[in-house]
Amino acid sequence: MSVLKISNLVKRFEGVVAVDDLSFSVSPGEIFGFLGGNGAGKTTTLRMVLDIIRPTSGTISVLGSPPDRRNAQAIGFLPEERGLYAGMSAIDTIVYFGRLKGMKPADARNRGMELLTRFDLADRAKSDIGDMSKGMAQKVQLATSLVNDPELLMLDEPFSGLDPVNQGLLENEILRASHRGAAVIFSTHVMQHAERLCDRLLLLRKGRKRFEGTLDKARAALPARLVAMAKSDLSLIPGVARAERGEAHGDGWHDWTLHLSDGVDPATVLEHCSANAIALRRWDEHRASLHDVFVQLVGADPDQAAMEREAA
Repeated sequence: MSVLKISNLVKRFEGVVAVDDLSFSVSPGEIFGFLGGNGAGKTTTLRMVLDIIRPTSGTISVLGSPPDRRNAQAIGFLPEERGLYAGMSAIDTIVYFGRLKGMKPADARNRGMELLTRFDLADRAKSDIGDMSKGMAQKVQLATSLVNDPELLMLDEPFSGLDPVNQGLLENEILRASHRGAAVIFSTHVMQHAERLCDRLLLLRKGRKRFEGTLDKARAALPARLVAMAKSDLSLIPGVARAERGEAHGDGWHDWTLHLSDGVDPATVLEHCSANAIALRRWDEHRASLHDVFVQLVGADPDQAAMEREAA
């Protein structure tokens, strides 16, 4: 059974379609990347799963039931807009969120101290949130999303503002949750995290799904690019959509960049060269990165979007 199943989900705000006929599911132990530019509908979708806002149409199932407050005990959520209560200590904050999720105070405190110890914050357990650095406070907020060992863990732009060390810590927590069987869904602009972590991913543009599948399937959505050195004109090879002749190396040798037509296997191009005695000194295959796929299907540079968000 899917932990989360979304079917034909639509959300309109005063005539603006924020989520447009969206369907996907996330299974136990799966890490699911929810990717898209600003305003793509990611946060709106997660808020509907949390029953903060209601869909215009479509259905959402969390562990087999429609979303409501009774699902809270099974869900962990890290919002994009971080916010904790100044004046509360780190451990009291975690206990408070644990109790909201139906935990007994002692169990929430024990689990909270375990998390703070793992996050190297045990000595700051009684420190006021307002006296903590941004990175420390973010780790406390991460602990509030993990305190109940959720079956569904949802993280909205979780890597934003974290330094590389704490980004690594968060990646480890995502893997840890997956290994114990939790379904993990996270949105991000940082393609490297998605490439390292995701079993499957979904690309969203203006509320509509543009792609869903594995990373290999995403990369296969764009043709491969070949870099070679040859004397012959490689633009004439069958299956080459576009060829760029580059630097000359003497004796007629030139660098070439070949952009293949959709569905063409790079191996068939190499076989053609061999069969037709086309001499090659170099031959490198470059598959599309997730960044390339994102830009092609979503139409925005995720790295630039991330920088703009950090600047804001």
